[in-house]
Amino acid sequence: MATLVTFHAHPDDESIATGGVMAKAAEEGHRVVLVVATRGENGEVAEGFLQPGEQLWERRVRETQACAEVLGVARVEFLGYVDSGMIGTPENEAPDCFWQADVEEAAGRLAAVLTEEKADILTVYDENGGYGHPDHIQVHRVGLRAAELAGTPRVYMNTINRDFMQRSMLAAAEAGVEMPADFTAEDLAGLGVSEDRITTTVDVRPWLPRKRAAMAAHASQISETSFFLAMAPEMFEGAFGQEWFIRCDGSPGLAETDLFAGLS
Repeated sequence: MATLVTFHAHPDDESIATGGVMAKAAEEGHRVVLVVATRGENGEVAEGFLQPGEQLWERRVRETQACAEVLGVARVEFLGYVDSGMIGTPENEAPDCFWQADVEEAAGRLAAVLTEEKADILTVYDENGGYGHPDHIQVHRVGLRAAELAGTPRVYMNTINRDFMQRSMLAAAEAGVEMPADFTAEDLAGLGVSEDRITTTVDVRPWLPRKRAAMAAHASQISETSFFLAMAPEMFEGAFGQEWFIRCDGSPGLAETDLFAGLS
């Protein structure tokens, strides 16, 4: 059996982006480790959701632990950086935020986990962080360097199949499905990568109930009435039933269906 380490920017990212492959790996007997760069301190939360005196980061840490139990994660680690918010915000300039972190120093923290775990596989994000969030871009930079330091043999960039999403959104709109008011065609154009760059597409439909439960565990960020969780089952399957990756050492034309292909 092998060890998979998934590296993410904030609590809840893991459930949305790689919840299926994490649940699949755990069920198949592999060791799954989740590393999160920040505690999501600057996320949005509905008024009155938190208990008096409770900080958002405290709730999000507990939500991450609950999510990990759902997915079968053996270990959760936080690197200790602060959520950076979006480009142009004051939070993005804070010296202790992840975006401002020294890449070499942050990579050393992650590499220590990779080395201790003897990780066989690491997942990070693509070079644009999937959709341009600074903390996601930093996950890409830090993760690739950490893999070099630790000698992790296989690295995948988690991404979004832009062409698939465009086809799906068009079909949904034609079927009369109401899209979020703030979601535009320009947003789709900035998502992920073109289909031809993807080397690995994992069908996670058998693990969708666990993936959905993992997303719901992050109730401070993903409520049951959110666009994601309010989807009809067939639409949820279409949106989240596959997870996409670019294998960093993959040859042109590679078409994998499993992160563990060729590993014992």
